[in-house]
Amino acid sequence: MNVRLRLVLASALMLFIELALIRWLTGNVVHLGYFSNFVLLGSFLGVGLGFLRWNPTRGRPYYFPVALATLVLLVSAFPVTVNRGSGDVVFFTSLGTSGPPPWLALPIIFIVVALVLAGPGELVAACFNELPRLEAYRWDLIGSLLGIASFTALSFLRAPSFVWGTIVAILIIVLLGPVPPIWVSVAAVAMVGALVFESSTLGVSWSPYYKVKTTQSGEVTRIDVNGVPHQDFGRMTDKVAADPQYVVPYDRIGDNPIDDVLIVGAGSGTDIALALSKGAKRIDAVEIDPRIQQIGEEVNPDKPYSDPRVTAHINDGRAFLERTNKKYDLIIFALPDSLTLVAGASQLRLESYLFTEQSLEAVQEHLKPGGAFAMYNYYREDWLVGRLGNTAAAAFGHDPCIDLLSAVRAVIVIGKTAADQTCGTGEEARSLASLNGPKPASDNRPFLYLKDPGIPTIYLYAIAMILFISLVSVRVVGGPFRRMRPYADLFFLGAAFLLLQTKSVIGFALLFGTTWVVNAIVFMGVLLAVLAAVETTRRFRTPSMPVMYALLAASLALSYFIPNSSLLSLPLWPRLIAATVLAFLPIFFANIVFSKRFADTADPTTAFGANLLGAMVGGCLEYTALIVGYPALLGLAAILYAAAFLLMPRAVRVPVSVA
Repeated sequence: MNVRLRLVLASALMLFIELALIRWLTGNVVHLGYFSNFVLLGSFLGVGLGFLRWNPTRGRPYYFPVALATLVLLVSAFPVTVNRGSGDVVFFTSLGTSGPPPWLALPIIFIVVALVLAGPGELVAACFNELPRLEAYRWDLIGSLLGIASFTALSFLRAPSFVWGTIVAILIIVLLGPVPPIWVSVAAVAMVGALVFESSTLGVSWSPYYKVKTTQSGEVTRIDVNGVPHQDFGRMTDKVAADPQYVVPYDRIGDNPIDDVLIVGAGSGTDIALALSKGAKRIDAVEIDPRIQQIGEEVNPDKPYSDPRVTAHINDGRAFLERTNKKYDLIIFALPDSLTLVAGASQLRLESYLFTEQSLEAVQEHLKPGGAFAMYNYYREDWLVGRLGNTAAAAFGHDPCIDLLSAVRAVIVIGKTAADQTCGTGEEARSLASLNGPKPASDNRPFLYLKDPGIPTIYLYAIAMILFISLVSVRVVGGPFRRMRPYADLFFLGAAFLLLQTKSVIGFALLFGTTWVVNAIVFMGVLLAVLAAVETTRRFRTPSMPVMYALLAASLALSYFIPNSSLLSLPLWPRLIAATVLAFLPIFFANIVFSKRFADTADPTTAFGANLLGAMVGGCLEYTALIVGYPALLGLAAILYAAAFLLMPRAVRVPVSVA
């Protein structure tokens, strides 16, 4: 096979496996819903190890299909799900779960993921040694784009997991051929077989965000996502007509009209059905997950989505608020709790930007005179109810009505003015001051479920485990660390680049929504910016390294002093252009620096491996955002780039002109 085609296919396989494992493992191991970049970091380690391990005297990496099949079979046999009867706190995986505990499941998954990705890493490394440096990097990027685009298309089509596995199996056999050992084919078939069994299980389907499982119990339909109980619904009159969680918001607004209603987190439609029964004339129903909405449309016996008064919107709630000019009599946040993190961002959940002070200010602006806002959920912690109450008070200028319905459930209602709400007087009513909640979350620190700034102990243990396993495996596979010493600057470039990528994901999530489409576009945009930098370096004479670092520093400063929040008021297209420039200009300059440096390396596989391992460390450094907020990641990236500049070999920093 032509080396360029082999490189494109190997790189596509590498990215496709990475994305597929992130989705599939998160769907079957509930702990990973709170460690979304865990598989990503294992992938970086694995690819880096593959580059370090590659040697022309070694045979093909036949081990990785076996590792992949073993991982799929083990997780299929021992999934980690939430016990439906558990009342434990859901934050930071303190769950009542079935299956292996996190201290056992997470290290095994991290190690096996690294082992799986080391194989494609070796295949790519072999091609890097047959082509000029930048040409190899160019085809690697094209293959990576192909892998992301392919998986994005499958997500759009909601393809079941056996389709992902079949594509991976075909590529494995093609790349390890022409006649791979029989046990490689057996491993590929076993993996696909396990995924076929999963996909044929009654009620199992995949949305762009979750593994969804529906079960029927009498007239009640239950929806679990990623092994977590998500929604139960039957006829509205049977479930919610007498349930205070749903009814209290209407009691607290008195006789105020509810002609126009916005429901964020419309889900399977129960909240819509109740609003219709209360007399709503027009309802905008916003749901981020198309599969959950589809289930409600097909199965909900009240058929709320079929009512002509209802308009469904598949979108992020915050993004919908930023894009609509409509005003509402009542806005409801109806249990919008994703229980999962956005891929590529260490602590951003799908609903994170929905519960910031700036978001509730947008809610207040979208209310008609006399209007009101309500939110309810299984909050489980009094301090969390207090934080949300503080957030509403800061946005609206007066205290909300708060009803604690049980140890875990609460309803918060606030009118556009204090006169537009009627608080309860029963034993469930609470004053905001009595809850002693922390200060509101903000767009800079959208960590609703983190009571105080800091990195939770469970994350510190996970990071320590990642770094320990990485150090040991790099030493075992790559030999003495001095082998990578000449490429220390590339290590820091990788760490800084991962922070820039995370900042891009965070920025676009705020400006355009935390939807899977936005996330996929950002990752492809990052790779296109890197590819543009490579092509610029290949085709044109670029400035010296000190000048390029100066341009990089200037672009980082520009991104820092023009925060993403300042772009929210812009119309869509100017906002998109400004966001693209601010996010991708530093990435473009950073990768011209990398390309110039990489083009002159004596050992491309070790150099590229050092860069990938640096990216893994950068993924661990993302967690500092829990202390300092997301904008500070740019400052941390600047420090890492300064370290890379200082560690750059003098011959590269100050090239000698030859007459």
